[in-house]
Amino acid sequence: MRKEPHTVGSIVHVIKRGSRGLSIVRDNNDRWRFIKLLYYLNDSNRPIEHWERDVEDTQKGLHFNRPKSWLERKPMVKILSYCLMPNHFHLLIEEIIDDGVSRFMQSLCGSMSVHYNNKYKEKGSLFQGAYKLKTVDTDYYLDLLYVYINIKNPFELYNGGLENAINNFEEAYKTALEYNFCSLADIGGDRKSPILGKTELFTYSPIQFKKLSKEFLLQKLENMKDPILE
Repeated sequence: MRKEPHTVGSIVHVIKRGSRGLSIVRDNNDRWRFIKLLYYLNDSNRPIEHWERDVEDTQKGLHFNRPKSWLERKPMVKILSYCLMPNHFHLLIEEIIDDGVSRFMQSLCGSMSVHYNNKYKEKGSLFQGAYKLKTVDTDYYLDLLYVYINIKNPFELYNGGLENAINNFEEAYKTALEYNFCSLADIGGDRKSPILGKTELFTYSPIQFKKLSKEFLLQKLENMKDPILE
């Protein structure tokens, strides 16, 4: 998958993989940090230096508190879906300022790499080359990605893998809703984090999205394996 042309208003699917297929997160602290990065680094007005210290000073056990000393938040992209897996992550995002995608990805991956190397006394690149990007050009592909990111990925973490998850859809779906590091909890459940941007592209209720997900998984599984998504 090459980086395709995109501009303000484009919706893109981005994948970033760990170097040599290795893990990019090792514990839940790393995973929760990734979730916080999706919010705090998606802001061209945040302080470059000491931003993480500022955030920790204001959180006091709560998530997504914004320091009062910071300027008004100015997102670079609109995040529509995300999923963190052990050795890669997926993002479905809309570019809302010039070069927003590249600026956001540079900040996100740079912060993850520095943190990982400092914490685990490692050296070298955490990630495998540049991120991969595919521009979304049809409504069908958009729906497919919506299910792919939010359902197929957490289903792969189900005991027995994807095939077993599909055969036990109801139980697997319930388990997936409890996976904190994916936007399914916001889309198909009751969680409402500030990470996801408001959009009129998806008007599915939680019940409708669950039905759509089951339809794609049961009837169109071959599309879920399309190399263009991998």
